[in-house]
Amino acid sequence: MKMKKITSLTMLVSGFLLLVTSVVLYIVPHGRVAYWSDWRLWGLSKSQWGEQHINLGFLFLLAACLHIYYNWKLITAYLRNKARELKLFTASFNAALILTLLVCVGTYFMVPPLSTIINFGESIKDAAAEKYGEPPYGHAELSSLQLFAKKQHIDLAKAGKLLDAAGIKVRSEKQSLADIAKANKTTPKQLYDLMKPALIRTDTDAGEVFPDSPPPGFGRQVLAEICATYHLHIPAVLRALKKEGITAVVEKSVKENAEENNVDPVRIFEIIQAVARNH
Repeated sequence: MKMKKITSLTMLVSGFLLLVTSVVLYIVPHGRVAYWSDWRLWGLSKSQWGEQHINLGFLFLLAACLHIYYNWKLITAYLRNKARELKLFTASFNAALILTLLVCVGTYFMVPPLSTIINFGESIKDAAAEKYGEPPYGHAELSSLQLFAKKQHIDLAKAGKLLDAAGIKVRSEKQSLADIAKANKTTPKQLYDLMKPALIRTDTDAGEVFPDSPPPGFGRQVLAEICATYHLHIPAVLRALKKEGITAVVEKSVKENAEENNVDPVRIFEIIQAVARNH
């Protein structure tokens, strides 16, 4: 076997698989959704796809370095001008460099069609979030059953009975939702769905308490729905946003309003939060 052939074929195979993992990571749901719903594709989780992508990338890089070594004469031939003089910035090299820089700069400034590629990927991830569901807070699956019940106002004793009736085995209240789900071949989201009847009812007329930080999926929520959920006066919210130079439309999502006003969605959250605290 010739090392040169092995190197070229390794580049081909690893490059193809790198393309596959890139496509998967392009469409994979956001981490909080993937871990909450135990998202998998062909048996691999989001983390496992990421690990495959990293190691395949290193293999491709190693093969590429060897490929350059074995084909150095051919590569230098590409860098020679008509006088056969070695010159780095040939017309072909300049074209390749400019094309690459255009993609990098265009992506940084989110210029179409590069921004379209990014936004399309985000739309796929957002659709996945709607399909699989958002966790009640970031990395909720890592919380112990006891802590999760406390945060979500769930009667722990009643929740335990509901899980037991569903055939879910829990060794300890200190176990994380992820561990319990894995041991019972289910997902943290499905565990939460089973425990929902154990929610401790509160006075819904008072509305929910506005969170201290943006909850998962806040950017996709429509402004009018946020006001309804937290019993906020829409005109008051719009006036507060207008005062900060943000012209908002209540029928649009926080993300859409942020993009149209060239601000970060977190800024809109902070303004609404201030209104809620003075409500």
